[in-house]
Amino acid sequence: ITQPDRPSGRNLAGSRGPVADLADSLGIPVQAPERVNEPESLASIQALEPDYIVVVAYGQILKQALLDAPAKACVNVHTSLLPKYRGAAPIQWAIASGEVETGVTTMLVSPELDSGDVLLQEKVPIGQEDTAGDLHARLAEAGAVLLVTTLKALERGEISPQPQDDALASYAPRLKKQDGEIDWTLSAEAIYNRVRGFHPWPGCFTRVSGGGDLLKIHRAQLESASGTPGEIIDCSGDGPLVATGEGAVRLLELQPEGKKRMSAGAYLRGSRLQAGDRLG
Repeated sequence: ITQPDRPSGRNLAGSRGPVADLADSLGIPVQAPERVNEPESLASIQALEPDYIVVVAYGQILKQALLDAPAKACVNVHTSLLPKYRGAAPIQWAIASGEVETGVTTMLVSPELDSGDVLLQEKVPIGQEDTAGDLHARLAEAGAVLLVTTLKALERGEISPQPQDDALASYAPRLKKQDGEIDWTLSAEAIYNRVRGFHPWPGCFTRVSGGGDLLKIHRAQLESASGTPGEIIDCSGDGPLVATGEGAVRLLELQPEGKKRMSAGAYLRGSRLQAGDRLG
C-alpha cells in the first residue's frame, strides 16, 4: 500500500513511486488510495486479515480502525532515536542541530505522532561532513535490517515494548523551502550544519545584496575569521569567505539561479563579487 501516482516532470505526467515499481516487478498487488483511512481502503486492508501492518515514511496518519486491523501489531520504522526528533524531517533536523549521533527506531504505532511504545533501536553515527542525503541512505539500510529483526523478535515474544518519555521529546517539523534561506547572524557552525542538513532539499540559499545573484550553497567549510554577518571577508582561493554571527564559512560549491552547480572558485572567476560585498 503506497501513495498514489503524483504529477512529475515537465509534462506533469503521473509518476509511480519506487515501492509500487518494486511490487509490480515481484508480482505483489498494489493499492494506492488517496486517503488510506476511507471506508473502502480500510475494508480492503481488513479483508487481507494481516498479522502485521508495517509503516515506513508513508505520509498519512493511521486512524484507530486501521491500527486495530492487524492481528498482532502495527509497527513503524522512524529515522531517529525516539523520543528525540519526532516528526516529518528527523534526518535533516538532526544534522542541522549539530547532532553527532542518530539512529533508527521501531515502535508500535499510536494515533499521536511518533509517540508509540519503542520496540528496538539502532544507533548510527553522523559524520562531520555528512549531508541529509548521505545519512538517509545509511539509515534506510539500518532501518531495513532492524525491521526484520523486530518482526522476528515479536514472533518469538522476545520484545517488551517500552513507553517513550514525553519529557525528553523533541520535534522535527516538515521542511519548507524558506527554511533554507541563510541567516548570517547565526554562528558559522549553525550555518554549516544547515548547509549539510538541508542538502539536497530544500537546500541553503542566499542573495548577493543589492539585487545580485541568488546563490544556492551546496558545500561549505568552517574557518576562523570574523566580521559583520554576511560580509565577504575574502574572495581568493577556493571560494568566498563569509563572516557570520560567530566565526566564518567558506563557500565551496555554489549554484547561481538558472545555472548548473559549480565550484565557488569557478563562480568567482565569472562574477563581480569582491571582498566587502554582502550576502543576505
